[in-house]
Amino acid sequence: MLIANRGEIAVRIARTCREMGIDSVAVYSDADADSLHVAFADRAERIGRPPAAESYLDIGAVLAAAARSGADAIHPGYGFLSENAEFAAAVEAAGLTFVGPPPATIAALGDKLAARRAARAAGVPIVPGLTVPLDGPQGDLDGIGFPLMLKAAAGGGGRGMRRVNTAGELAGALAAARREAVAAFGVSAVYAERLIAPARHVEVQLLGDRRGSLACLGERDCSVQRRNQKLVEETPSPAVTPDIRAALFESARRVAGAVAFWSAATVEFLLDADGRHHFLEMNTRLQVEHGVTELVTGLDLVAWQLRVAMGERLPRGVVDAEPNGHAIEVRLYAEDPWNDFAPVAGRVKAWRMAGGPGVRVDAGVSADTDVRPDYDPLLAKLMVHAGDRAGAIARLRRVLDETVVGGVQTDAGFFRWLVDEPGFAAGDYDTNLIAERWSAPPPSTQEMALAARAASYLRDVGPAASARRPPGGASGQSAWGIAARRGALR
Repeated sequence: MLIANRGEIAVRIARTCREMGIDSVAVYSDADADSLHVAFADRAERIGRPPAAESYLDIGAVLAAAARSGADAIHPGYGFLSENAEFAAAVEAAGLTFVGPPPATIAALGDKLAARRAARAAGVPIVPGLTVPLDGPQGDLDGIGFPLMLKAAAGGGGRGMRRVNTAGELAGALAAARREAVAAFGVSAVYAERLIAPARHVEVQLLGDRRGSLACLGERDCSVQRRNQKLVEETPSPAVTPDIRAALFESARRVAGAVAFWSAATVEFLLDADGRHHFLEMNTRLQVEHGVTELVTGLDLVAWQLRVAMGERLPRGVVDAEPNGHAIEVRLYAEDPWNDFAPVAGRVKAWRMAGGPGVRVDAGVSADTDVRPDYDPLLAKLMVHAGDRAGAIARLRRVLDETVVGGVQTDAGFFRWLVDEPGFAAGDYDTNLIAERWSAPPPSTQEMALAARAASYLRDVGPAASARRPPGGASGQSAWGIAARRGALR
């Protein structure tokens, strides 16, 4: 099976392939030739230059790699071509199995505008807004009002999204959203919808087979976000009551029932201050945060994607799976939370992840990995599972204390602040948490101690690491050291 992706999700899919006895094929751009996902696969194929449009978004290059490797199936992962109906159709036209919903379903629901139309037709409440692309800054915005959100019709992950507070901001925001959408997804269509605030961002995990069986595997709360991209996910949501959960599941089933659906997908909603839910979109693919659902259900969602693609039925134990305990995930990015979460490039010189009971780390890098500006700076997903939410937060605090990354700055300092933030600890937060509560405090004494620990670890492993890999590629000053100097100057 060819994995048409990179980074941690490509590693994660390759692991399941290995357990199932399936040979995996990685693809890589010139920037990723030495990446961890390439080493994890049984075979690797080059697909082009670093820009995504010339590699990971190039349908012809991906299919050519599949032909060269002899692959008979393609898993798209998330992002890139994962919700591109043209790609799914091309895979099937080449005589290969696409691990995901059928192309017609992706066209109907993977496109955000088409999904809004389908949800409305199914009687599911949607966020007020357009169901066709916005033509220009003078487009029809009647009934939406300001502030509003511009969103890429073909994408997710915060890309191609802009908040617009006034009519005067619309032209510039629309141009920027279109540029970002083309760069990330190859499609420029953008639409507008009303900004609902305050709100919780909650999603329902679906898993279906080709015979109509459908499992709702709980909800995830994804309300901690920066630049409209999720940073923290937890399940179950502390804001969802049994009645709200039942309503969410019913709406998710209605959306999925509007088309021929199988494989894994997620239906996303906004919960307003009154607990009413509004359909946002349906992601017809595996989500970044699928791991927390796996922790509370004990299921391997990638394995079930593969089994469904091979024609297997979902057994009753999967359809009726009940979540157990509480799980939280934080996304470890190479970015500076003290500088508006700006992405950081450089070489990972020290890398030590936490372990122990109830801990899972899905990583796409290791020591001596170059973090380049070409792609999303996600390094790893740190996940914890415990009997209840308080236990999960306590475990996450330990995991963050044990995590050591040297050479590049990460957002771990933000998460150390978050686990002790009173509102988050109480489950009382919404999508404005970072904007309203995070004031970019200087690194704490604990942060300085962790910086020193990273430096010490780097000194210990440095000679051995240098012997394993010659110097080269991206280089940069240690952002941990920069943070330490900032603290000394305050």
